[in-house]
Amino acid sequence: MKSRKLPLTALLLSAVLLLNVTASCTPQDETAKPPEAPSGQLPASGSTSLDTSSDDSEMEVIRLTNGEWPPYLSQDLEHYGVVSRVVTEAFALEGVKVEYGFFSWKRAYELAKEGEWDGSLVWLYTPEREEYFHYSEPVMYCNYVFWHLKSYEFDWDNIEDLEGVTIGGTWGYFYEEAFSNLEKAGKVQVEWVSQDELNFEKLLKGRIDIYPQDIYVGQSMLQKNFAPQQIQLLTYHPRPISVDPMCLILSRKVEENERLIILFNRGLERLRQNGKLDEYLTEMLGEETKE
Repeated sequence: MKSRKLPLTALLLSAVLLLNVTASCTPQDETAKPPEAPSGQLPASGSTSLDTSSDDSEMEVIRLTNGEWPPYLSQDLEHYGVVSRVVTEAFALEGVKVEYGFFSWKRAYELAKEGEWDGSLVWLYTPEREEYFHYSEPVMYCNYVFWHLKSYEFDWDNIEDLEGVTIGGTWGYFYEEAFSNLEKAGKVQVEWVSQDELNFEKLLKGRIDIYPQDIYVGQSMLQKNFAPQQIQLLTYHPRPISVDPMCLILSRKVEENERLIILFNRGLERLRQNGKLDEYLTEMLGEETKE
């Protein structure tokens, strides 16, 4: 898969990989899931479609699994989130209509892997997953940072700077193996929990010093689960832990998908060229940074 970067520079693509890990916004386990909605409730199974034209009765249809990962993906958001919007419109430019089904992330992956649904969005590239899927060009980039209290003076350049710092971790994330190894080596101290919002609670109570999370997922989670006066106490370090490409994946078990991934990449490039991709991402960033 060729590597392209989005032209939206400063906010999403301002750094390179800084931790020596195979980073992903979704967990490394191919059947695991990215963060659930902050409520911890799974989205309802079922399909729904997003209209992209006034007359699409003759359009080819592709069925994609989706899930809860606001603000990027959500059944409850306008256009089902900015990434769903990009995928829908890229396909529409090539005469293809998208129908989405919202499932738990494990179920979403398996349905696409077995070809019961045509594909899923969005996932990090791994060699293991490529055995089962055609990968698109990157749809978006996930930007992980360390969150902390504003009152906590924190700076870092490399792993050595984290020595003596208590890190909050959520089981199942990309950093689990790396942090566990560093923890065993006595280089960092990690406190593990099962749900992301628990780490924000622990930050606010001073029980941990820093917590790794995507910038905009973190902001969305805070706005849904915490009071404004609590949110005002938190910030994040500008140095990214990682910036990771997230892609549409189409099952190799569906014969038409080799052609459809080419159509999608072509539509995605058209969105880049006409400025819509930057426009949609900028709209999302503006919404997520409102107080």
